[in-house]
Amino acid sequence: MLENKQDIVDATSERPSSRWVRWRSYLLLAPLFGLATVAFGTVALAASLFDKSGRWQHRIARSWAGVVLHISLSPVQVVGAEHLQEKLGPGQAAIFACNHLSYMDTPVVFSKLPFQFRILARHDLFKIPFIGWYLRRSGQIPVDSSHVRASVQSLNRGVQALQQGMPLVIFPEGGRSPNGTTQNFLSGVAFMAIRARVPVVPMALVGTYELMPMHVYHLRPRPLYLVVGSPIDPGAYTSKSADALTQRIHDEIVRMYTKYSAPME
Repeated sequence: MLENKQDIVDATSERPSSRWVRWRSYLLLAPLFGLATVAFGTVALAASLFDKSGRWQHRIARSWAGVVLHISLSPVQVVGAEHLQEKLGPGQAAIFACNHLSYMDTPVVFSKLPFQFRILARHDLFKIPFIGWYLRRSGQIPVDSSHVRASVQSLNRGVQALQQGMPLVIFPEGGRSPNGTTQNFLSGVAFMAIRARVPVVPMALVGTYELMPMHVYHLRPRPLYLVVGSPIDPGAYTSKSADALTQRIHDEIVRMYTKYSAPME
């Protein structure tokens, strides 16, 4: 009996058709993916010389995301797109909290969110060539959780961005899921939402784990979902009840993921 999603991936990889998918990815899709990333990253770095706001770089990142999703042969369907268009108030931002399953999560989010936003990313990603250069020059926010003071400083930078009207996209698990299930959430999303008094929009990615699980470096094309939930108002919460808000966000994302993951299996 298959115990979890990794067992499904491992069992599938033994089939002859899956071997063809793997070699197609190694010989064609992965090189194209890498070339697109380097090409768009170079253009984004050049754009950063003229635009310090990060807006040009964001538009370039959206183009990159669309191209690499086409290369991956994995169309994305957005469910609940009306929640992305809801008026949150003049100049008001929101936090878009999402489960984290794969390296492919980032292209899906960039390609489908129809507005400027910034992401909170692990500080070590800022050291990776091209990826780190883009993150730093486009105004993304590094999160250093190595000690409490650094973590609080990182979250305060996020609060400041929100108060200035810039939406944020955050993966509250702090890293990719190793087995395709949603992990416990860190409380940073709740902390920032309560401090900045902005709503949290829960989002569930479905299919990206099966497309490219952790420690797997080839693509298994399939349809993907980005499920967007109703905004959660943090007005009823305080810093003392941040854990309760964190759990509410977690439960809503798990509910949406569970509802839409069944057709993917």
